[in-house]
Amino acid sequence: MNKRELAKFKKILLEKRDELLADLDQFKEREVASKLKDKADENSAYSFHMADVGTDNMEREKAFFFATREGKYLAHIEQALERIDDGTYGICPDCNEQIPTPRLEAVPTATRCVPCKEKAEKN
Repeated sequence: MNKRELAKFKKILLEKRDELLADLDQFKEREVASKLKDKADENSAYSFHMADVGTDNMEREKAFFFATREGKYLAHIEQALERIDDGTYGICPDCNEQIPTPRLEAVPTATRCVPCKEKAEKN
């Protein structure tokens, strides 16, 4: 892979990383706001309806799931950026062949070519 292609993929990965970090910041802000709301509601004279509490809990679990998923994807992006820096980006570690550009365009964090990925998933 030439330097221009590597620079293109590095730019894509850095943009995705910035988007993920912004999303994670939003999750964090919502969680802080939710905790502050809970603290304020504890001192309220009104009782809570079970359905409202259930909905709040479900929303927290969903936010935690998304934050966890985004965090894992962020780790994959960081690893791909490391592979660009050390010169192994786009090379399948199983067959040592170049990962086709269309695959990297579809999945810039890909570590294997499609045939090797399919073999790994079967095992």
